[in-house]
Amino acid sequence: MQERGVLVDHSSIKRWAIRFLLLLEKVFCQHKRPVGVIWRMDVTYIQVKGDWKCL
Repeated sequence: MQERGVLVDHSSIKRWAIRFLLLLEKVFCQHKRPVGVIWRMDVTYIQVKGDWKCL
């Protein structure tokens, strides 16, 4: 905003952030997809005696 010649106090930016983040949260929650019950992991690595092993 300073590049455009607008002087804004940090407290104003904080108020804008609080106001607009609450609105964005409502919109995002409306479009949120449900998460499935099953989760899969492709690759698992464990460390054995200092060496990494792939399972």
